[in-house]
Amino acid sequence: MEKVPMTIEGHQALGEELKHRQQVERPRIIQAISEARAHGDLSENAEYHAAKELQSLNEGRIAELEDKLSRAEVIDVSKMSGTTIKFGATVQLIDDDTEEKKTYKIVGDVEADVKQGKVSISSPIARALIGKTIGDAVEVNTPGGGKSYEITGVVYR
Repeated sequence: MEKVPMTIEGHQALGEELKHRQQVERPRIIQAISEARAHGDLSENAEYHAAKELQSLNEGRIAELEDKLSRAEVIDVSKMSGTTIKFGATVQLIDDDTEEKKTYKIVGDVEADVKQGKVSISSPIARALIGKTIGDAVEVNTPGGGKSYEITGVVYR
């Protein structure tokens, strides 16, 4: 069974989503199915079929969350330190072409969200950064083409 690396925050977020889906969404969907069933003929009951579809999606997500949480390898980033980039590092970069500053935190696949500055450990940028230190230049092959960055900071928080 392959372990899934994630930060403490990512693990907590998945746990909260699982709890919400089990304790709030599941009873709500069951209630919707009961109400739709009371309307009579199930073969032409769109509300019933929509509620059953919603139930299927919810149960699938619950199973997925339980699987990821059971295989989680939770890494406490606050206990890490150093200047070498590894999982959990928050990295400050400067784009060599535009001089634009960027900050990325390297996290597990399940908690990645580029809009929040969290990149997956398996992403091209994270793979290029792993093992590097402050002052290193990094070439990243992205879907939009090659990018060149200089590492200006590494923090573990």
